[in-house]
Amino acid sequence: MLKKWELTIPELTGDTPRRAYVYVPDAWEASPFQRYPVLYMFDGHNLFFDEDATYGKSWGLLNYMEETQTPLMIAAVECNHSPNHGRLMEYCPYTCEMPDVGRLRGKGKQYMDWLVSVFKPEIDQRFPTLPDRAHTFIAGSSMGGLMSLYAVMKYNKVFSRAAALSPSVWFGTEKLDKLLRTTRIKQDTVIYMDYGSRELGFHPNMADRFAAVTSILLERKIALTARIVPGGNHNEASWEEQIPFFLNTMLYHLD
Repeated sequence: MLKKWELTIPELTGDTPRRAYVYVPDAWEASPFQRYPVLYMFDGHNLFFDEDATYGKSWGLLNYMEETQTPLMIAAVECNHSPNHGRLMEYCPYTCEMPDVGRLRGKGKQYMDWLVSVFKPEIDQRFPTLPDRAHTFIAGSSMGGLMSLYAVMKYNKVFSRAAALSPSVWFGTEKLDKLLRTTRIKQDTVIYMDYGSRELGFHPNMADRFAAVTSILLERKIALTARIVPGGNHNEASWEEQIPFFLNTMLYHLD
């Protein structure tokens, strides 16, 4: 079962509406007292329906969840589509200088503050969630992957697990590395991170940044699953193929 409605984020885009999506396992209708873990995701418009997706191809998450009957809720909101780097700003935690973009004023903290203080409470109120930290996860790709890493570290009291697919970890590298090294986290934190083998050449330091970030996470003794996906690329079709891998990490040995 997938619910879809419009909402606004006044702190970021005023009265401009954007779509919200929540997937609830069909089993809930037969067992209304059942509660589920929740995976919050970025770029909600790209997750479920090809007709909503930016490039006409979604992750196919609705089909996957219905076919596998995975006992997990998914909650997501579409990105900021403003042509003035709206998505980049909302999905970047830090203000930084970027090639071909210039000075990017990161609003990732404002976005996460909204998600944690407004969106999550609404989801917990309206749907059959397990709202505690142990059953609250976050995931995304590209800039959403960067935000997932940021969120599980900066908001570790809220999220216990994160999946970062093809994360853009070359944004705000010094500040990101400092966060990864120094922020206080619980020892049960779990992270999944991957890159496709075909996308590693897109940026000159992608492979080095992958190695640097994974090294920091391992130094922190975080339970990390890190993969180079054979033949993987930087697109929804490739990320769709990784669904079984990162969902297994999100749900592995979950009590």
